[in-house]
Amino acid sequence: MYCTRKITDNITWVGGSDRRLALFENLFPISSGVAYNSYLIADEKTALVDTVDSSLSRQFLENIYHTLDGRSLDYLIVNHMEPDHCANIEELMFRFPEMKVIGNAKTLNFIRQFYDMELEGRTITVKEGDKLELGRHTLNFFFAPMVHWPEVMVSYEETEKILFAADAFGSFGALDGILFNDEVNFDRDWLDDARRYYSNIVGKYGSQVQAALKKLSALDIQTICPLHGPVWRTDLAYILDKYNHWSTYEPEDKSVVLIYGSMYGDTENAVNVLAAQLAEAGVKNIRVYDASSTHVSVLISEIFRSSHLVLASPTYNAGIYPAMLNLLHDMAALNIQNRTVGLIENGTWAPSAGKSMRTLLEGMKNMTILEPVATVKSALKKDSRDSLSQLKDALVASLNS
Repeated sequence: MYCTRKITDNITWVGGSDRRLALFENLFPISSGVAYNSYLIADEKTALVDTVDSSLSRQFLENIYHTLDGRSLDYLIVNHMEPDHCANIEELMFRFPEMKVIGNAKTLNFIRQFYDMELEGRTITVKEGDKLELGRHTLNFFFAPMVHWPEVMVSYEETEKILFAADAFGSFGALDGILFNDEVNFDRDWLDDARRYYSNIVGKYGSQVQAALKKLSALDIQTICPLHGPVWRTDLAYILDKYNHWSTYEPEDKSVVLIYGSMYGDTENAVNVLAAQLAEAGVKNIRVYDASSTHVSVLISEIFRSSHLVLASPTYNAGIYPAMLNLLHDMAALNIQNRTVGLIENGTWAPSAGKSMRTLLEGMKNMTILEPVATVKSALKKDSRDSLSQLKDALVASLNS
């Protein structure tokens, strides 16, 4: 049975939610599921904006047939060719033989890579700034390469001022009956998943996101329809501000996140002592994470959020503890920059994790590494506790500067 919601009188959400999938892209835990959004415009001509993942094909097709109400489908707009959005292209081409697939040159090349089907006479190639007249509604196409695939484009409906935004402005999380941002407490229930989605999926491409934001700033946008998560019909300045922070790698919060690896608890103990010292010094909203038991996507999201980090690692095979090394590699891959970092190292006979962590951090842009590096030799003693106090002072001074 169909399950749809109206965006406007003539534009309908025909997507769905998947609560069975455990790992998005077989990488990122999604305990709250994920939504796949698709939108159908019914005018003199009908146009579907993107499709959904294959896990929702049955629901998706029921939604489309209900919304069309006996009409045919004239156009399929393909803003993004990632499989969680393009999985039903071939099925729709079979079911609607008169339908034209609209995409840019890279889009159509990707379709040929994913599918073995005859496209001759079935496609329309669009360029930057091209328009598609549907009747009262007109779609304008703008390219957004590497946000976060090279073929990505967005579609702007100029009559109702709606931006169909591809993967931009999306979030992990099933929709639970809601569709719009003003139907939820976004700060409480959605922001962490939206940040985790952006930082891990799109985070590497901040400069490309900035270019897209600049290009789209000339448009009068009243509604943003992403391919995942809620539709934004109010308070657009809120999500645009978040995207501006994230894509310029500027922290949202002046706060400290402490992340540690620990084999037997001694490095963890040092982090707990430092966290307590920071709290006694008046620092608010401190968060502590074990890199071995916290998924790296959560750690990356927290690093995007916070201005100050403490990374603590035992020396392991004369280098960095593997869970911490994995985090540092992810930080570099996702272009983390503009952060202030304190370091704690541990080692029984030759502590060297601090030097190794510093080397990796110095390869990232505009990373300020505080002194001293706090060194623990096996277990926390008076001298290493004193070095933690010095690191605490350096963190507090930096936070207050």
